[in-house]
Amino acid sequence: MTGSVNNRWTMADVPATSPESDALSKDLKKRSFRFVGSTIIYAFMQAVGMVDDHLNGCSAKTRA
Repeated sequence: MTGSVNNRWTMADVPATSPESDALSKDLKKRSFRFVGSTIIYAFMQAVGMVDDHLNGCSAKTRA
């Protein structure tokens, strides 16, 4: 379910992975890295600013 319920967002609205994090995770595993699952890579991508997945309406959302 996506969208808001009583003006509240659900965890289903926030992705845990992306096709890019899947690909990077797979590549790093081929290179013998460990503990680099897609969710960990996606969190890293968020932390370094590669991904801005703040929900629309969030004050932290980057305005383009």
